[in-house]
Amino acid sequence: MTTVNGGISFWYARTGIPVPREPLPGDGDADVVIVGGGYTGLWTAYYLKKAVPFLRITVLEAKFCGYGASGRNGGWLYNGIAGRDRYAKLHGHEAARTLQLAMNDTVDEVVRVAAQEGIDADIQRGGVLEVAYSPAQLARLKAYHATETAFGEKDRVLLGAAESAGRIRVAGTVGGTWTPHGARVHPVKLVQGVAAAAERLGVVIHESTPVTEIRPKHAVTPYGTVRAPYVLRCTEGFTASLKGQRRTWLPMNSSMIATEPLPPEIWETIGWEGGETLGDMAHAYVYAQRTADGRIALGGRGVPYRFGSRTDNDGRTQAATVEALREVLVRLFPSTAGVAIDHAWSGVLGVPRDWCASVQLDRSTGLGWAGGYVGSGVATANLAARTLRDLVQLDSGQGQRTELTALPWVGHRVRRWEPEPFRWVGVRGMYAAYRGADRRELSGRSAATDPVARYADRISGRH
Repeated sequence: MTTVNGGISFWYARTGIPVPREPLPGDGDADVVIVGGGYTGLWTAYYLKKAVPFLRITVLEAKFCGYGASGRNGGWLYNGIAGRDRYAKLHGHEAARTLQLAMNDTVDEVVRVAAQEGIDADIQRGGVLEVAYSPAQLARLKAYHATETAFGEKDRVLLGAAESAGRIRVAGTVGGTWTPHGARVHPVKLVQGVAAAAERLGVVIHESTPVTEIRPKHAVTPYGTVRAPYVLRCTEGFTASLKGQRRTWLPMNSSMIATEPLPPEIWETIGWEGGETLGDMAHAYVYAQRTADGRIALGGRGVPYRFGSRTDNDGRTQAATVEALREVLVRLFPSTAGVAIDHAWSGVLGVPRDWCASVQLDRSTGLGWAGGYVGSGVATANLAARTLRDLVQLDSGQGQRTELTALPWVGHRVRRWEPEPFRWVGVRGMYAAYRGADRRELSGRSAATDPVARYADRISGRH
């Protein structure tokens, strides 16, 4: 069987690529214009319209809702958030802990709204299992578990090798950590469901409408300009395509494969009956889920970055990356050695220079944004959207300060990425260092984190 390569993602395989909604017909006006039809933009439109029904809200999307990371991700609805440890240093432990607790609640919020709005997104609440399969990984896992517990995850569980295997039998596992704050989702069903829910409330969505420039009170497209007091940028990994934004967030590539449906005898060797999402403690980490139709969808970094912050067109992935992900799959689950790979694809995620997610609304210009999720956006986008809602309400006199507007990521700014070729050299070198460190750690040369990986973390700004 031939592997489908690209076609946006496997998540569109059954339904096909959607027919785009009508593009912007010409110049227009709104109370709020949102640039980007992914999770962040759609959730923001949904929550704002629910809170203030009379608002005229327009969403402008370059391709179609779910074209970007929202339609290509690994389906991890979980409580991870980029930059929490840095926020603890900047604002204190308690502020970062409040942010983490808000993320824990966000998993429940997405599940609640999906049920309320009748969104069938194959949600299964199995939590998140992260495993270690080398001494160095085990040391990092224990430290990670202790840190998460210190930030308020009292229901997180540290597992031994046998306990981890009791959930999912990953070859060579020496330990794991599990949190209940996670669920498996079908990304496209979720993004399309949120779009439909927003439209039912009266939100206007124009697709096939690329925004080329954002400036105060204006979103400029080839078809016309939408004027609004508030213009919210929700473009994540595609931010670099906007005028003046090329070095704001780096579009990091992540790639995935999906197997054919696995027969019962293979699932018996693997287990995985609880619907957990699965990750590891490698530096170039992998992430996976057992899909509702009985496949393994597994992802990781392939070619991490394209020169000049370029992005792909349809998710097509290099053959070497597909093969590398297959090797990871078989290493983790040897019984899949003869299994066909039905689909391979790639997408981009937004990475700020300090690897911190943020939410911002400039009261003097009406310009706002949310993003920089560094791959943890399925749930984080929902919290960011509710935060943007509260900030817009506060600024417009329709609301008051809330717990969300006080979160430490609000108003966070960071310097821009280096110009090329330094950006390309740095990111490619960083991931080469991580892959080398992972190889050395798996060989058992050291029980401690490889020093090259620690150096790469410091240089990159990740820690």
